[in-house]
Amino acid sequence: MDVTKFDSFAALHVPGKPVILFNVWDAGSAKVAERAGAKAIATGSASVATAHGVNDAEGLPIALAFANAERIVAAVDLPVTIDFEGGYAVEEAPLAANFAALAATGAIGCNFEDQVIGGEGMHPIAVQARRIAAARRGAGPNFFLNARTDIFLQAKPDTHDRAKADAAIERAHAYAEAGASGFFVPGLADLKLLERVCAASPLPVNFMAFPGAPSAKTVAETGIARISHGPFPHMRALKAFEDAAREAFAE
Repeated sequence: MDVTKFDSFAALHVPGKPVILFNVWDAGSAKVAERAGAKAIATGSASVATAHGVNDAEGLPIALAFANAERIVAAVDLPVTIDFEGGYAVEEAPLAANFAALAATGAIGCNFEDQVIGGEGMHPIAVQARRIAAARRGAGPNFFLNARTDIFLQAKPDTHDRAKADAAIERAHAYAEAGASGFFVPGLADLKLLERVCAASPLPVNFMAFPGAPSAKTVAETGIARISHGPFPHMRALKAFEDAAREAFAE
């Protein structure tokens, strides 16, 4: 574990002045992001899966996930955080082992989500807190464990309200106590609710940008400390590739 890179990455999380992560999927895209001015590199699980021809939700074999992480770390000088989905396990012992293996790739952090992979709903708070504690044991103290909640992704935007925000805040506190470093709320774009979550969260909060979302400047004003772009950079790249291919085939 490169403690210097961990420290520099953690220091980028400033509420109101968020670090921008333009998610990559392989070593080549990581090098492009670095060249474009990235301060850190983050993968998106859906992008990595699609790039390898498999489905998201841990459809990518774990050995390939580790190998891809190693190649990305070796390709750039920046800190690298990996979208590790549900950690490829449910129980604590295998989770700890998987997080130890992820940290061994040289990655300095990851996303870890509370949805039930391959099932429905989310893990209960107490269960997910134990899973986060196991992940922390495996990854070690110098690892940015970004705890993701799927409360807002699993509900239609017009149902996002104070009750859901407060449920997220409850999870943020439990996840912080269990050893999380950050809190990720993908799907939440209501600025008042974002501000409520940021104000009450003991952890720096991560927003996921998407087409039609509020601007980064507007989002930053809510107290967000990190903005990532999820699968959308890869989707844009594939669209450009497809458009160019169709043009070539039409000639």
